[in-house]
Amino acid sequence: MITEIVETNPMRALRIGKVVVNIGVGASGDPLDHAQTIMEQLTGQKPCQRFAKQTIRGFNIRKKEPIACMVTLRGESAETFLVKALAAVGKKINSHSFDRWGNFAFGIKEHIDIPGTRYDPNLGITGMDVIVTVERAGYHIDEKKHARGKIGKSHKVTPEESMDFVKSKFGIEVGVANE
Repeated sequence: MITEIVETNPMRALRIGKVVVNIGVGASGDPLDHAQTIMEQLTGQKPCQRFAKQTIRGFNIRKKEPIACMVTLRGESAETFLVKALAAVGKKINSHSFDRWGNFAFGIKEHIDIPGTRYDPNLGITGMDVIVTVERAGYHIDEKKHARGKIGKSHKVTPEESMDFVKSKFGIEVGVANE
């Protein structure tokens, strides 16, 4: 049914809006530098640092201390990285990973699970979070300064549409927890 609608109306076609890759280290210094090097090797982009919002004495974290790094990928680079990242999790995603707007997220426990990645003993092994935004054309009309508009209810992406899109585009399995 969805393919019939897309054939008649190209504005209904789904696409990957962006892929955000996040590595939370929890400390500044060498661990963060190693995480940034790993992320730059994986994505081909220079990551930006993320800072602590509050002081947590039990974890030795001070407010405004850099503790994580992230990269936002769009377009072709987003899709190529997503193919590799999905292969790292065995092309399976839990259905509970999808939110009510059709976006989904998953974690990779070890970055060396990503195909084409080699282990470097100087950098160690780190995990990461991958967050994927699924959208339709015209989704940024509510972010414009001039002639701003709202996204209609029928134009928003549902989790079921997003699951069907990801299954057909990337050939993954969407399952239920405890399978």
